[in-house]
Amino acid sequence: MSANDPPKIVVTRETPGSYDPIAAQGANVVIGPPSGYPDQADLHRFLRDNAPIDAVVSMFHDQVNDAFLDAAGGRLRAVVNFAVGYDNIDTAACARRRVTVCNTPEATTEGTADITWTLLLAAARRLPELDPFVRRGGWAEHGLMGMSDFLGLDIAGRTLHIIGAGRIGMAVALRSIGWGMPILYTSRSRKRDWENAPLNATRVTIDEGLRIADFVSIHCPLNDETRHLINADRLAKMKSRAVLINTARGAIIDEAALVEALKSGTIRAAGLDVLEYEPHPAPGLIDLPNVALTPHIGSGASKYRAMMTEIVCENVTAILQNQTPPNPVT
Repeated sequence: MSANDPPKIVVTRETPGSYDPIAAQGANVVIGPPSGYPDQADLHRFLRDNAPIDAVVSMFHDQVNDAFLDAAGGRLRAVVNFAVGYDNIDTAACARRRVTVCNTPEATTEGTADITWTLLLAAARRLPELDPFVRRGGWAEHGLMGMSDFLGLDIAGRTLHIIGAGRIGMAVALRSIGWGMPILYTSRSRKRDWENAPLNATRVTIDEGLRIADFVSIHCPLNDETRHLINADRLAKMKSRAVLINTARGAIIDEAALVEALKSGTIRAAGLDVLEYEPHPAPGLIDLPNVALTPHIGSGASKYRAMMTEIVCENVTAILQNQTPPNPVT
């Protein structure tokens, strides 16, 4: 390709929304298939076929490492992750090559908070058991429900512990107000906006919060410090009636240890939108009646996914214009 060729932007998987704002800058936008490239070798082949590339819009499951960057070619200027988390990106490798990394933080907040509460309610009120009970004829066979059948956990007034006091954690906490729930939060630094009205939350260490809380919701990023943050020892610190929710990254929980805790009654239930080794659940997980599962779909409402594409376009447009993008990852 010559220096006069238009910039090329590659999107590794089809997404909702339009990339017209990038095309309007004179860029050539190439979009991958709806199914993406789960096989990284196929992804690298796709990148090489389109190289040299100026910016790649990556998905959370794309492993952006040296092999990925090599395949994109030496003209690569940016990787914009279609996600708020960026644990899939080797940021050090990008920095060595002077490749800017961006994400889409604002657009994932409300949708992920919604799925958090969906899972919390489902786990507390035993939806994973109740739905198949009706669908498979169990209710018809059983007859009218007795007053002691399928008793769930009440939510109003129960204590909610939020691990990770960022945008999503705050949105989850705000949704608890209607249930009158005391809020605990764990964060590296003190958050006075959490401690003021309307939340009036209390900052605790992670172990303090696990001992006190009835519901624990994880919203921290995945990194070396948080991998298996919730392990067998910490699960054992939780109340036996406690419910654990994870809509952040699967590997924050030792999934094998969680399976054992759910089997043994160490904790009451769990709700997971993410898995440690996606898309494969740990052995025994899907057989448990006390876990609610969704397939990493947290921001999956049409409004928010289209908003993510808008934010991607804003970042790429800034980069093409040699400006500082609005959402750089540092």
